[in-house]
Amino acid sequence: GNIGIFYERGVKHPYEELVFQSISPEMIISKNILYWNMFKKVKGLIAAPYTPIKNNGEIDLNKIPLYAEKLKKDSLSGVFICGTTGEGMFLTNNERKKIAEEWVKYQSDDFKIIVHVGTTSVVQSSDLANHAQKIGAFGTSSIGPIFLKPNDINDIVDFCKIIADSAPEIPFYYYHIPSVTGLNFSMTEMINFSKTKIQNFAGIKFTHNNLVDLKSCLKIDDGKWNIFFGQDELFLSALSLGVDSYVGSTYNYMGLLFNSIIDSYRNKKIDDVISKSRVALESISKVLKYHGAVVGGKQVMKLTGIDCGQCRSPLKKISDNQRKELEKSLRELKSNLIF
Repeated sequence: GNIGIFYERGVKHPYEELVFQSISPEMIISKNILYWNMFKKVKGLIAAPYTPIKNNGEIDLNKIPLYAEKLKKDSLSGVFICGTTGEGMFLTNNERKKIAEEWVKYQSDDFKIIVHVGTTSVVQSSDLANHAQKIGAFGTSSIGPIFLKPNDINDIVDFCKIIADSAPEIPFYYYHIPSVTGLNFSMTEMINFSKTKIQNFAGIKFTHNNLVDLKSCLKIDDGKWNIFFGQDELFLSALSLGVDSYVGSTYNYMGLLFNSIIDSYRNKKIDDVISKSRVALESISKVLKYHGAVVGGKQVMKLTGIDCGQCRSPLKKISDNQRKELEKSLRELKSNLIF
């Protein structure tokens, strides 16, 4: 028969409010699984993959199987697809769906697929979010509205709610990247507003250098929310603040190095942490010289054996000579933990 349940959580949230209702045992199990999946943190390094592009400009799905294999071999915890690094806003919705369908084939308990669904249209983003849930992706994420940008954080929350409600059974993470969106609000406020309005809100992809705001986000509700740090250059600073979840482009080809930094930090091998961090920062500096992290980093992937091609317009293209120069400069660091 039916069974009455009663539960209460310390933090107000649509999935946690005081309830008393008669539901079947099957529904209890289903709701409990949904709840714990929603708020189970994803820890470790998550790559923001480059989208492979053929010479004719079409997406190249055939590169993804080898790509996934490499990232798993490097002990990454998953991928954040079709974001900034993945040139998501340069892709059609149909292309983004195909990319998500391919990546989700390689999802496992220890390798999660988070789909960035941000667009300039809440309707298109909602469509992508609903598709991500249907194909079994672990979660979705979205930037805020970047066309006719709002000046009130509540408008951003409402925008995200529409998208998140289109995939209510999987976690939603707000993607905070002011350098791209121009939306620079307090993420402490974003969490506090979102947790009462968005039923499947689970955290923030925090790509910003405001470490004070970052630390505040980590402390809210006793560290309940999944805060993915996305400013690779400040990795060590974030690590020292207690961050344990990261999303970044450099983990595509330096995952081994950054995982090694984490291990050395945990084992209090400070000299190793410093020397490895210097290699990471020098590598990032060299890549940035070649038209930025997206353009330069995409060319580094060819050195790993995964040719992701060139970027789409309006991003610049790199010549073979430039790629060889980049390879030479990286090899001069003499680290076996880079690509």
